[in-house]
Formats: sequence, structure tokens, C-alpha cells
Amino acid sequence: MPEISTADFARLRDVRAGQPELVRAALDARRKRSLLADDGKLFIVAADHPARGALAVRNDESAMGDRYDLLERLVTALGRPGVDGVLGTPDILEDLALLGALDDKVVVGSMNRGGLRGATFEMDDRYTAYSAQAIKDSGLDFAKLLVRIALEDSGTAPTLEATARAVSEAAALRLPIMLEPFMSAWQDGRVVNDLTADAVITSMAIAAGLGESSAYSWLKIPVVDDMERVMAATTLPTLLLGGDPSTRPLETYAKWADALALPGVRGLVVGRTLLYPPDGDVAAAVDVAAGLVHTQEARAGFSTESHDPAARLAGATTMDSSIPEGSNA
Repeated sequence: MPEISTADFARLRDVRAGQPELVRAALDARRKRSLLADDGKLFIVAADHPARGALAVRNDESAMGDRYDLLERLVTALGRPGVDGVLGTPDILEDLALLGALDDKVVVGSMNRGGLRGATFEMDDRYTAYSAQAIKDSGLDFAKLLVRIALEDSGTAPTLEATARAVSEAAALRLPIMLEPFMSAWQDGRVVNDLTADAVITSMAIAAGLGESSAYSWLKIPVVDDMERVMAATTLPTLLLGGDPSTRPLETYAKWADALALPGVRGLVVGRTLLYPPDGDVAAAVDVAAGLVHTQEARAGFSTESHDPAARLAGATTMDSSIPEGSNA
């Protein structure tokens, strides 16, 4: 995939200002592919963070604030072998469509969340971007939503109701929908997700039962301790929410690799930590993750039983903790 030039960005701005109908034309014209790769796996790069006001990456509070820089990073990532697709809100995906970056990719429309971090209404997490119908009409391949469940917050009830409606609508449209569930609670004035295995299992059970049919439901869950027991909690196809491997790459990659080998796990969804690696090398960071998803040898090399064979891949990027990047954002 060619690099983006200043002329490409100028054309994008001109189209948005004077020919907005070309946005839909670009989406309609994109070359599509089957949902799963030949090995039955998926590696998706996520970029739906800005629309929920989450612009920070590690210590940089506005890292994702430069849209042109973000688009360049996304185009680089999508051009790497083994990257199957991208997850974003309409503004991001439409920019990428106009730049010609979505051909032969799985495109996941984020329904986004209205419960912005720090807001008094944070747990009233209604959906504010795509609907399932809009995703289908735009020719996208997949829907995604976040469903946080705080038992002591009444905002959870409308969130669950809205999620059930979205799942039912997606099933009626035969549109795969990715549910990212968390058991959450207020702590010191902010919402924190419970990343214990028992809490993840509980959230999965609740999410799987939402809607009039689960036929098109997928789960997106964090990599936590005791993943074998976690994955025994569902028959739904499941994608893993990646963490940040910057300071402990071997440990984090080993956890990813072990989890990717479990029955029912279909791949990995990672965003900011690969798009903004500490050393700036997006391609190298993405290549490591893609290798873990699509190469059995790479997954075996990162077994927690033996870290030494993984050094060659860990050295490809010097990518803070293994806490999932979406855990509190």
C-alpha cells in the first residue's frame, strides 16, 4: 500500500467539503474479502478511541489528536502482511475509504459509546455512532460495541437494553457483531473494569445472552489469568483484547500466544499500543502481533513454558503493563 502524500490529504479535504457523496461511493467501491483468513483467524487494528475522547497513549495525553498522523499510522499498519482489517467509527473509516486503504480488509464499524470517561452519565452507555443497519448499508463486514456492567449503577439497565436491541438488529441483518463486555464499578470517582477471571466469565455470560439470537454474536475479551477456564465459559467465537507490551514484551506476548492457542479464540484486536509503539516503528510492532495470530510457529515460540525462542520476535519492537488497553478507557 503506497504511502499517503500531502496531495492525498488535500484531496480528502476537498472531497469532504465539496463532494461528500464520494464518501459513500468509496465505500461501495472497496474490494471485499471473506471474514476469516484461510487459517480461520483474524487480526484487527483498532482505532475507535478518539470518538470516545480517549486520545492518550501512555504518558502522551493527546497522542491520537493529530488525525493526519493517525491516518498515516493506520495506512502503514493495514499495509502489513497478516493485518486482516480495521475497527473504527464512521469518521475514521470514511477517511480510510477515501484514501483507498480498505480494499481486501475486514472493516468493523464501531457503534461507539456515549458514556464518556469521567462523565456523570458514564454508565448510561448508549450507542452514538453506527447502528447495525448503517453498518450493513455502508457495506461493512462487522459491528462492534462495548457493554460495561456496573451492578450498583442504574445506568447499566438502559445500556443492556440498547445492547440487546443492537444484537437483535444485527442478527436479523445477518451481520456479525462483536460484544466487548466488562464487569465494572466506581472506584474513587472513576469507572474501573474488573479483570479477574471470574468477573470476565460473568461478563461473557451476560453478553452472550443479550438479544433475540446469538447466531451472529462474537465476544471480545481481555487476556487475563486462567484463560483456559475463561474460554470454557463460551461457545461463541472470541477475539482477544490486546494489552500494552512495551515494558514486558516477552510476558505479554507469551500471554497472547497461549490464549490464541485456546479453542474458540479466533484472533486479536489491538489498537493504540501497536499504532504508537515507543520506538515509533509501527510496521515492526504490527508484524510481531500478526505473526502471533497467523503463525503457529510464532505462537509456539512465545509459550510461557519457554521464553527464549521468542527473543527474535520480541527484539523486533521495544514495545507499560499487560493490562488490556481498553480496560479503563
